[in-house]
Amino acid sequence: MKIICNGTDFALKNGADILLESTKDNAMVYVGRGDESVDMYRGNFFIDDYVTQRRPLYVTAARETSGGWELDLGGELALTVQLDGDCARLSFQSKNPDINRFWLRVNAVPGEHCYGCGEQMSYFDLRGRHFPLWTSEPGVGRDKSTELTWRYDQDCRGGGDYYNTNFPQPTFVSSRHYYLHIDSTAYADFDFRHEDFHELQVWEVPGSVRIEAAPTFVELLERLTGFLGRQPELPEWIYNGLIIGVQGGSERSFGIVDRSIEKGIKVSGVWCQDWAGVRYTSFGKRLNWNWHYNDQLYPDLPGQIETLHAKGVKFLAYATSHLASDGDVFRQAEQAGVFAKRSDGSTYLVDFGEFDCGIADLTDPGAFQWYKENILKKNLLGIGVDGWMADFGEYIPTDDLVFASGQSPMIEHNRYPALWARCNYEALEETGKLGQAFYFMRAGGIGSQRYCTLLWAGDQSVDFTRHDGLCTVICAALSAGMTGCGLTHSDIGGYTSMYDNVRTKELFLRWAEMNAFTPVMRTHECNRPATNFQYYNDEDCMAKLARLVDVYTALAPLWKELGAENAQKGTPVQRPLFLHNEDDERCYTEQFEYLLGPDILVAPVWQGGVSEWEVYLPQGDWVHLWTGAACGKGTHTVPAPLGDTPVFYKKSSKWAPLLDQIRVDCGAAH
Repeated sequence: MKIICNGTDFALKNGADILLESTKDNAMVYVGRGDESVDMYRGNFFIDDYVTQRRPLYVTAARETSGGWELDLGGELALTVQLDGDCARLSFQSKNPDINRFWLRVNAVPGEHCYGCGEQMSYFDLRGRHFPLWTSEPGVGRDKSTELTWRYDQDCRGGGDYYNTNFPQPTFVSSRHYYLHIDSTAYADFDFRHEDFHELQVWEVPGSVRIEAAPTFVELLERLTGFLGRQPELPEWIYNGLIIGVQGGSERSFGIVDRSIEKGIKVSGVWCQDWAGVRYTSFGKRLNWNWHYNDQLYPDLPGQIETLHAKGVKFLAYATSHLASDGDVFRQAEQAGVFAKRSDGSTYLVDFGEFDCGIADLTDPGAFQWYKENILKKNLLGIGVDGWMADFGEYIPTDDLVFASGQSPMIEHNRYPALWARCNYEALEETGKLGQAFYFMRAGGIGSQRYCTLLWAGDQSVDFTRHDGLCTVICAALSAGMTGCGLTHSDIGGYTSMYDNVRTKELFLRWAEMNAFTPVMRTHECNRPATNFQYYNDEDCMAKLARLVDVYTALAPLWKELGAENAQKGTPVQRPLFLHNEDDERCYTEQFEYLLGPDILVAPVWQGGVSEWEVYLPQGDWVHLWTGAACGKGTHTVPAPLGDTPVFYKKSSKWAPLLDQIRVDCGAAH
């Protein structure tokens, strides 16, 4: 990279490519003031902004320094630009305390593609849309043209839209071989709708902006994750089989595990999210947020965990950074001063859907330590728990909430998920369990990468819909990977069942066949178990699931190698096609296929009622996994019976012998 500064004209270039430019006729920075309105209802946010001022800032003075330049922007901002090889760091200092809106314009070119912005569910390529970056519930349906979204908007204000995400981040990767990261947890909106510039809005003057380039995307992600941090490798026991998500107490839950094993399903773990008890709301069956084991549902759970271990099965639980106000652990935490407060000093209680909870103030070192020691170390790891869903992190309100940090909740809101991730990480690290136990999270933000042992795609609807169904977890994995979180997975069969939208056997099996080609296979009964299809109630499905789990476990050497690459270099497990096919323009717009390594391609069937599937293959001599048929570059229509997600591998792949053996041992679906 290089800086060109001529009088008051400034440009940042990557080779011949201009990334930032400020001239007397063209500003790259705008500032102003706005008055926001923020309303939260059960994790869904309704945000409006009235911009009262917006003005361009031009360079009025420039001075060269060792390694960079110091610029004065209209007397209102001081900008220092420093270069270190292919990396530019822009540091801003405000001279006007009235500024609370900031816009940065980044040069764009026709045909450019952009990715990232955290975990995006609907669109992998961000061009043509804008993306508000604020952690929240993603919504049910997420498509304003559908009845499901409309009904949930009317009933619960929670239908969502294409940009709603649990894991937003002000970072994007350009097809022009650079990434840009804004160091701010304030509300942001990255706008990619303009042909000749991207406009990045932040509701504060950010401390810094980092732009780094690399000759290849693999190298670029290595540099990005070197800066943000990288996920550790998963425990190897995960690859021994399916993690079964069940509930209803020890007799029912462990009975389903035994019956699954009897039916030939390899089981690595059992996840009982109701280990702490249950409550019922209009949404369905919910959990009792009182994080210690419920001795009525799970009597002598520590002893039962030991029995499971003797069978080679691990036990997983569930926790959040919140405690229900009607529980005994809440009273202990309140006495210890753990919760965030209102301005009058009272505990702030958040409505989580017909029950109220206190929020652990993780900005307070004492509260952070209390939660880590008493909930995670003592009540989970202390009884032998091998893993858990570290849920939520998004429900941080902005009205009258006081954090120990002294920071505004508008700043702490997007920071909180990373604090929650670090709390869980330290619990494992300090007990020596890192690499033996793990947790999975849906919320995230800047810094989550190094502290999130496994990402999970959240609460999809139990259907094939375009914006909230099966296909969205493919997009989620690809976008998260381009933001530095390359280990992720999803609930087999989805989670959210509302109104007459219920899971079918077909949906469950399509999801399972896809998840056999992801790092983790885990089922979920969903929020309304009684009315939705469950695999253990169907003999045929159990047989088909057993075969798919056999495929997954046979791929254990692949999962271990790809997980190690993610930990060491930040190369995601599930990769966009262009990562290894940079010269193929078609690969830059594909969001429903992915690579495992450079030479295995997965094209999941994400629509219902089909038995064939159209697949695009980039350059190479490809082999169709289930038939052994040879295929070349281009579009192919292949058979896709239930149970056979379209998978291809290059004839020259080091994994070809393993995949050939899978075809022999597991055969095609029938």
